[in-house]
Amino acid sequence: MTLTIRPIGDAAPIQFAAAELRQYLERICPDASCAVEPAERYVAGDEAALWLGTFDVLAAGGAQGPWPEVADPAMDDALAIEVQAGIGFIGGANPRSVLLGVYRLLTECGCRWIRPGADGEVLPRRELGDITAGVREAASYRHRGICIEGAVSYENVADMIDWAPKVGMNAYFFQFRESYTFFERWYTHRGNPTLEAEPFPVERAREFIRRAEDEIAQRGLLYHAVGHGWTCEPLGVPGLSWDARSYDLSDETRQLLAEVAGVRDIWQGIPLNTNLCYGNPEVRRLIIEDIAGYLEQHPGVDLLHFWLADGSNNQCECPLCRDTRPSDFYVMMLNELDCLLAERGIGSKVVFLVYVDLLWPPERERIANPDRFVLMFAPITRSYTEPFAAEDVPEELPPYHRNQLVFPKDVGANVAFLRGWQQQFEGDSFDFDYHYMWDHFLDPGYHGMTRTLWADMRNLKEIGLDGLISCQVQRAFFPSGLGMTVMARTLWDDSLALEEITRDYYASAFGEDADQAGSYLASLSRLFDPPYLRGERPDADAEAAERLDQVPALIDTFQPLIEANHNHPDPAVRASWRYLAYHADYCRLLARSLASRARGNREAAEAQWGEFVAYVQQIEPAVQSVLDVFECVQTLGGRLFGIRG
Repeated sequence: MTLTIRPIGDAAPIQFAAAELRQYLERICPDASCAVEPAERYVAGDEAALWLGTFDVLAAGGAQGPWPEVADPAMDDALAIEVQAGIGFIGGANPRSVLLGVYRLLTECGCRWIRPGADGEVLPRRELGDITAGVREAASYRHRGICIEGAVSYENVADMIDWAPKVGMNAYFFQFRESYTFFERWYTHRGNPTLEAEPFPVERAREFIRRAEDEIAQRGLLYHAVGHGWTCEPLGVPGLSWDARSYDLSDETRQLLAEVAGVRDIWQGIPLNTNLCYGNPEVRRLIIEDIAGYLEQHPGVDLLHFWLADGSNNQCECPLCRDTRPSDFYVMMLNELDCLLAERGIGSKVVFLVYVDLLWPPERERIANPDRFVLMFAPITRSYTEPFAAEDVPEELPPYHRNQLVFPKDVGANVAFLRGWQQQFEGDSFDFDYHYMWDHFLDPGYHGMTRTLWADMRNLKEIGLDGLISCQVQRAFFPSGLGMTVMARTLWDDSLALEEITRDYYASAFGEDADQAGSYLASLSRLFDPPYLRGERPDADAEAAERLDQVPALIDTFQPLIEANHNHPDPAVRASWRYLAYHADYCRLLARSLASRARGNREAAEAQWGEFVAYVQQIEPAVQSVLDVFECVQTLGGRLFGIRG
């Protein structure tokens, strides 16, 4: 049987959607063949084709609504699927939504993408006559994206960009101009001397970004760019990484830096962490001119992030600055930037950052053109033991004391700062959070932190945010992709129950023994006790030690099931069990070290930690696609033992 797929128009995401639909249908329906025949318009009543197009084009050709409503068709996603036995249409609010609709049809037919990469595809066998679905819905949240972090190969990034729309995500964010440091960490194999380092010039990172931009554009994903770096790059000081070094600055450049404790210098040797003398009009002019020039050279950027430095408590104390909050200078620059972009006819959205020193809202300045800007709330110091909620939020903010600030850990205290900004800014906004930056390493079963993440996603509307850009390692699928799947599916549909998503994910990832795998991983989360690992209780904890002592027995009991699935017939399921085998040894070694720590035996704990590190370095080639070894060792070593590098 032959099916004709007719993409309407020449939009790249719709043409890509047609190619994706063809290749997946031919893989799950081996007796069928598909032909792609581009069309200029939709013809209602054509019984021989599967049409792909935007709502307006389908409606003009006679397709019946109603269509899901969206506030902004360019930014918001909605889809309509009416397909019976392979015939009908897939529509979207925009070309990207059409692609999301294709993946949704395939999902309705049993396809699952349990992690990025080829070994994450669970593809059933179907007849073309079984390809049937009726869905009309809009995404619960506008912003549903991933931000690069950790250590990555180009393939890791490309796989994440490919995976994101398959699970309903719509955006990708490259931090800094070249994202150099994230690539450099992988190719030089920082923290793993067992692998041979490759030279990694900055030109190679730039080439990676260019290639990835093509992949983003092909899928119509919203492209976020830059963030930190605007406080050093306009001065001619590259912001490539957080590595400290010495700089030979001219007197002219030095006078533009923040004066802290009577000294103007690169903050702790790190340009990305260095604030400037924002009371100096020349500083503000250099920054906004550089941003405008960047956008002129990068017209594909949908949302340009303009952040101040990544450091904290390092604001300028000179007479020009000391009596004005950093957020007032920040808003002043946002308004100046808006005027400059308007003069140059640049319509790009600009994302501003509510973060560390900038948590305290401005006292005097106000954003003049809210339509230009998007507020990004980044509660980097929050705890993940409790989720966001609209209750238990303090009414008063702590006073602002320049360069003596203490940042909140409690989620309610964090939300209080957000509310302070919301009293002045009512425009578009989203959460920029770190569940999969560090916290997942503190929950080896992923169950406890996944519940918090799910509740966070459900509660974003309650605290006035329209989605999430997740600042995270790209390889966050060890031992499973449950949390990442929960994130994506809940951002698309915030009515979904956690248990529903969990059952479906485990059935796809672990096959017939899904229930046992889920119970095992939930037990690991309980025994490792994430609040303890987060430092919310003292290091010496006899009860924590007793729980950690139970980990080896739990693994021993489960091990036969891992071995029984070693040759599972489904390649994706087989890979899931193979990763669990590595994860079992990972947990044995980590639990032993942590138990010694909990008993106060620091010497034994550190020796056992060394054995854990040696193990993850050894297995890195086998688990590279699911575990960021660099960030794992940095996070656990730093937080639990004060050992980095």
